[in-house]
Amino acid sequence: MKAAKNAPVEEQPFLASREYLAELRAVLDRLDTAVVDRITEAIWEGYEQGRTLFVFGNGGSAALASHFVCDIGKGTLAPGRKRLRAISLTDNVPLMTAWANDSSYGEIFAEQLLDLVRKGDLVLAISGSGNSENVVRGLRVAREAGAKTIALTGSSGGRVKALADICLVVPSDNMQHIEDAHLFSAHAIFHAIRHRMMQANGE
Repeated sequence: MKAAKNAPVEEQPFLASREYLAELRAVLDRLDTAVVDRITEAIWEGYEQGRTLFVFGNGGSAALASHFVCDIGKGTLAPGRKRLRAISLTDNVPLMTAWANDSSYGEIFAEQLLDLVRKGDLVLAISGSGNSENVVRGLRVAREAGAKTIALTGSSGGRVKALADICLVVPSDNMQHIEDAHLFSAHAIFHAIRHRMMQANGE
């Protein structure tokens, strides 16, 4: 007689995904949501003053810059209300590659801001490490222009922490958790801004 087959063993990939999500929940539980609220307040104040919001980052942070500006630029529209001006500096690929080729990759955001940013505008930099050279240079240009600087980062905050008027530091060294928390924060900010738009419109 053949021996009975062992009961099926739970697949390892599912164990890995649950472990990842459990770790992410722990990171989000430690996230300083008061800083997320301060960023929301700053963006709303800039909106009421007619300022422009500039957003930028590299890699996954570049994708989030585009995503956030899409949400803010279209998802906050309310009838009878002026629009919130938001620009992602990661979206003009020809201009970025021109500056990278003719000057250096470290200048791709700083050079764009030199043309566009004005005193009182808001500049939101996204960097998981907080040490990306082009992000650091972009924030320096923004500060010199008199813009309000905001940063989303992780770990210890890196070099951008000292350059940001408001800095959200995700309490993790895991880049995927940091990026997840940045997306969570961006969606929370968008939701709050949209809610205010609707309230101001009487909806």
